[in-house]
Amino acid sequence: MSTGTLDKIPADVAGTLAGLFRERVRRTPDAVAYRQYDESSDSWKDFSWSDIAAQVARWQAAFSGEDLQPGDRVAILMRNGTEWVTFEQAALGAGLVVVPLYTDDRAENTAYILNNAGVKLLFLEGMEQWENLLSVHDQLGTLVRILTLEPVSVPEGETRVRTVSEWLPASGGELLELDGDPDDLATIVYTSGTTGRPKGVMLSHRNILANADYGTDTIPMYREDVLLSFLPLSHTFERSVGYYIPMMMGSMIAYARSIPQLGEDLVTIRPTILISVPRIYERVYNKIQAGLAEKPPFAAKLFNLAVDVLYGWADPRIELA
Repeated sequence: MSTGTLDKIPADVAGTLAGLFRERVRRTPDAVAYRQYDESSDSWKDFSWSDIAAQVARWQAAFSGEDLQPGDRVAILMRNGTEWVTFEQAALGAGLVVVPLYTDDRAENTAYILNNAGVKLLFLEGMEQWENLLSVHDQLGTLVRILTLEPVSVPEGETRVRTVSEWLPASGGELLELDGDPDDLATIVYTSGTTGRPKGVMLSHRNILANADYGTDTIPMYREDVLLSFLPLSHTFERSVGYYIPMMMGSMIAYARSIPQLGEDLVTIRPTILISVPRIYERVYNKIQAGLAEKPPFAAKLFNLAVDVLYGWADPRIELA
């Protein structure tokens, strides 16, 4: 969108990432924060900021029952979704350090990261991720709790595994405010490991908030904007631009079902903002060109005319080369 309601929460007002979340909940509690596909009802479901806050409070109440102290590391091995957000916000509000993991990484890399960071609690999605970790089960010694969104088959003698549905209390209390200092460690993001062992990048709350704050000065978002998220949240680019910045600006995020279903989701969600990497755009472009090659020349001419019109109408927030 080129115009809309500006409602930015500056980094100095937020203080920390947990402070950013609480301020957004305070400002726009009833606004839709996230949209996610619900397989059980075969429909898209909306979540307000107050809905998410209630879930965060449940997670924090459950965290309090574990032997976790501020500064302890917790990891998440999940696809993008509201569960990712509620887990991280609960952890940050409790003063914990979040370690995001790639869902398609090799088990050996995942085990190395868990041990290198000293992770005590891991949250994963279901059988696919769990079966992958079973191959390195003897290397998961730092973990004291393993949480799964879906039920999994647990080896005999493995007492650390719990499903989230049985672990979470029915409700939580007030959101915790153990923010600490903006310069406290917020997350450790590991490199892909293509040049050796993965290396952990330590980022403070101030690091991330400053990056998001400056980003909105370049391309502002508005409350009315809708962002379709499909790049992994374990990647800093998506986590900053496709998660923290919309929270800072009050924009809504919809989570794509999958890359193969991205085209359908674009039609259904009709986002005003899409964050991607060049390879995705290349695939879309090549598919369009291949389709045009099979059509009459008039179709290609009409398409190129439409592209010229689009460039003339393009969002003035974006500088076109």
